[in-house]
Amino acid sequence: MNLSLTIAFRHLRSPQKGSFSTLAGMLAIAGLGIGIAALIITLSILEGFETTISEKIAGFDGHIRIQHFMDTPFPEENPNLDSLLGTFIGQTVIPFIQKPALLRKGFYAEGVIVEGLVVPDKKFGLTNIIVDGTLSLNSGSILIGKRLADKMALHVGDRLALFDMESIAGVSSGQRVKPFTITGLFHSGLLEYDQSIVYTSLKDAQQLFGMEKQISGLMLLFKKSAYAGAIYRRLEAELDYPWYVMSWKDKHHVLFDWIRIQRWPILLIFGLIAFVGVVNIVSAMTMIIIEKIREIGIFTSLGFTPNTIRKVFLIEGTVIGAIGSIAGVLVALLLIWLQLRFQLISIPEDVYFMDRIPVAMNGWVACLIGFAGLAASMLASILPTIKAAKIQPAEALRYE
Repeated sequence: MNLSLTIAFRHLRSPQKGSFSTLAGMLAIAGLGIGIAALIITLSILEGFETTISEKIAGFDGHIRIQHFMDTPFPEENPNLDSLLGTFIGQTVIPFIQKPALLRKGFYAEGVIVEGLVVPDKKFGLTNIIVDGTLSLNSGSILIGKRLADKMALHVGDRLALFDMESIAGVSSGQRVKPFTITGLFHSGLLEYDQSIVYTSLKDAQQLFGMEKQISGLMLLFKKSAYAGAIYRRLEAELDYPWYVMSWKDKHHVLFDWIRIQRWPILLIFGLIAFVGVVNIVSAMTMIIIEKIREIGIFTSLGFTPNTIRKVFLIEGTVIGAIGSIAGVLVALLLIWLQLRFQLISIPEDVYFMDRIPVAMNGWVACLIGFAGLAASMLASILPTIKAAKIQPAEALRYE
């Protein structure tokens, strides 16, 4: 084994009794590990939060919506749109109607937004959030949010009526009203959806709003959100007036802008925690060098070159950084796994759109941060080792 490596490991394995440098080294390892773990966990929470929000919203609104510029209904059969959308692969196209309505049950009435559509099997977000009843949009059936049901004391099987808001406000024709039976309750965690959105079949919505063979727009769903970006840009370029294209991030741009704004301050704060751990390594190495100053003098008098002495202490700093980095990565991955598996930490759903802290397990990011911590530790060890290599034997052994 290399001489510098042998001496470095002997220093680490056999510290002097009552050595303060040993405590400093342990604190440096703990500080670096905590900083790296905090940074990895923070990144995983940010990514998990954005992914969860994005998937929930896309599940309801679709990744892309194509509508008339003036929200004017248009025919279900549209050869130009169908031809363009037929060139894309991997998307599900869902025609929909979206209109305001008045929901009434007995003396209770509430304004809602009706989404009339055909549920495309398991690809639609409603599939995974039905908490009571079934996902059934047959003729005369309706799905409402659990919060809205609790507010109006509604249950699966209850009958209610929907009134077309435009017909209520109009002065010409009579009111358009249609009875429905509740077949399912959903709970998404998104307050604006759970309290104000109801779902019916496309045919029932067309009858209620007098839109025979017409729709409000087309909803596009993709297996992966990454596919939506390129297709969204292409649709924007190829579709002009009277069509407009909106992505799920455009519709909720305030929320996604807030997430992006919060990302950098949070990363900066937790990055500084990791930086403090690196600074602790400089302090620990300085303590070790001061404590080993007598040995440095002996090594120099025996003919050790300054380069060899630098290597000894650089190896010690690298080992301390490696232990701290590996410990931080392992602790972070363990805590992330525990949260994914057992959902230990809950949060208020009304505020954050979910009832548990979301995390995303990303091994590549964890390894990258771990290697960055190791590299920073090596760089932090260079300055103390340079000082150690300049110590003269006479100065080191003066008081011996």
